[in-house]
Amino acid sequence: MAGALTLAGCAKDSGNDNAGSDGSGGDATCVTAPKPPAPSEASTEESTAAADVDASDLRVGLAYDVGGRGDASFNDAAAAGVDRAVEELGVGDTTESTAAAQESEDSKQQRLTQMANEGFNPIIAVGFAYAEALAAVAPNFPDTKFAIVDDNSVDEPNVTPLVFAEEQGSFLAGVAAVYKSENCHIGFVGGVDTPLIQKFEAGYLQGAKAVSDKVQIEDDYITPAGDISGFNDPARGNVIAKAQLDKGADVIYHAAGASGKGVFEAASAAGALAIGVDSDQYNQQTLEPVKDVIMTSMVKRVDVAVFDYIAAVAKDDLSQLPERFDLSVNGVGYSTSGGKVDDIKPILDGYKQQIIDGEITVSDKPAN
Repeated sequence: MAGALTLAGCAKDSGNDNAGSDGSGGDATCVTAPKPPAPSEASTEESTAAADVDASDLRVGLAYDVGGRGDASFNDAAAAGVDRAVEELGVGDTTESTAAAQESEDSKQQRLTQMANEGFNPIIAVGFAYAEALAAVAPNFPDTKFAIVDDNSVDEPNVTPLVFAEEQGSFLAGVAAVYKSENCHIGFVGGVDTPLIQKFEAGYLQGAKAVSDKVQIEDDYITPAGDISGFNDPARGNVIAKAQLDKGADVIYHAAGASGKGVFEAASAAGALAIGVDSDQYNQQTLEPVKDVIMTSMVKRVDVAVFDYIAAVAKDDLSQLPERFDLSVNGVGYSTSGGKVDDIKPILDGYKQQIIDGEITVSDKPAN
């Protein structure tokens, strides 16, 4: 942790005097680590994009995971990337289709096969749940380019993985949660207990513990591995979040897809705060009634990755895409909409810089 877990007893100093000025600031005795150094200028770079690319010959297929367009989470982020490519790159045609909860692998294969047979190219599979289906379908269409979000297990020459350092962005969410907690007690709600969501969990826990050796953390999943309904069940998200709030947590981070709406509703009812995921959820229209509890979101730039991939296909050059969309290319990060983390932005950016510089290594697996 490059020293970030040490030096207990150092409370927030005068550099954070504004914490709580908006009514959401936390317990000054909870933070036990010193502030990180101020970040250097120009510490990140934008990921590859191309304003002069002509994609008018492309017909883009988008295969959503459960929840689809309108989930206020990562499916919506993928949709935003395609929408941007239509507007800025002139993509000629698009189609999209959404997975049903508990659907079979045959159904996923059929969705991808139908898009390929209809001449859509490239085809973007949104979510690791498509890995098995894509591994079966891609070899049958060697002239069709495919991409898959959140998975790098498909070893085919025409498949490009679009993967992210979710643990890095979640580390910053953990730091923010501690700084904004009144009770020095926070929570995490995961949608489905999978290696992917464990990356969010791992980073969040590590970030929280990096700034406090006193913080209490509630940690729960909605469903076990194999049951993807945990990504699309707001009612169960609400129940789990309420249980954490009843135990004393007052800031909850969710990585639960559309189930996050239930987490936000529980936080709103309890007068607590919550942290969104994937998109800047404060600005999601479907979350307008509960947006005031969203203090920040761990932004996972699926939109950037999808847009950059389409641009790279249009240029017939995939070599410039990053192997992983991380903090160094703004592939993950945090949002500031609503102003609730403005006062701790220098602290968050300081930790961000330490991660980029390699001074802090964030684990992608929760500590035992």
